[in-house]
Amino acid sequence: MKDLLGKAILDYQTQNNPGILLTETSISEEDEMPVDYLFRTYPQMPVMEQKAMQLAMGSVLDIGCGAGSHALYLQNSKNLQVTAIDISANAIEACQLRGLKNTAVINVLDHKDKQYDTLLLLMNGIGICGKLSHISTYLQHFGSLLAPGGQILLDSSDIIYMFDEDEDGGKWIPTDKDYYGEVEFKISYKNEVEDAFDWLYIDYNTLQNAAHANGFEIELIQEGENFDYLARLTKA
Repeated sequence: MKDLLGKAILDYQTQNNPGILLTETSISEEDEMPVDYLFRTYPQMPVMEQKAMQLAMGSVLDIGCGAGSHALYLQNSKNLQVTAIDISANAIEACQLRGLKNTAVINVLDHKDKQYDTLLLLMNGIGICGKLSHISTYLQHFGSLLAPGGQILLDSSDIIYMFDEDEDGGKWIPTDKDYYGEVEFKISYKNEVEDAFDWLYIDYNTLQNAAHANGFEIELIQEGENFDYLARLTKA
């Protein structure tokens, strides 16, 4: 792993000649991701992220924290005890430079023996599952990290709209995937290309079924204008 996303975050934080971050998926063309967007303040956040910030309570685990913008708001503006984790050492270094007190470079599946009141998976954080077949493994582990009465706040999108329609209004879905929300993701930065990795977008109904199958209650908190949504999961 070249950690190009983390390099872009750290370059921006340290003003080390930050470059243009390019993203591409197996179903979309190459596009620019403004790195400064990852450093947004609460007023700059989408409405669904602001809602998640409002709902966050108690001790918080920000999973896949990136540049740490959500964790910083919760730590500094809501005075919550926040732990921010990411597999990117560069991103965590940037988080520390921004003033986050509790951070760790770790895969969430390796994070154990501690419980939190809120697990945060924003910017399609559930995408770390990679494939739909892995979601039970992650949900079960998330359940082990939840304190009694705790909650998981996550957003994702139904990307069915991105596929072409046939004459009858049906969608042309690739046959090489078990689920249409499974995509391959590529990142390029400063003439380097990250190895492609699996990323999952999950529609609400499918998430609801997975939640119930793994002992969670689920609530649709908010729907966006672009087939996206914010959900809250609690132990049944």
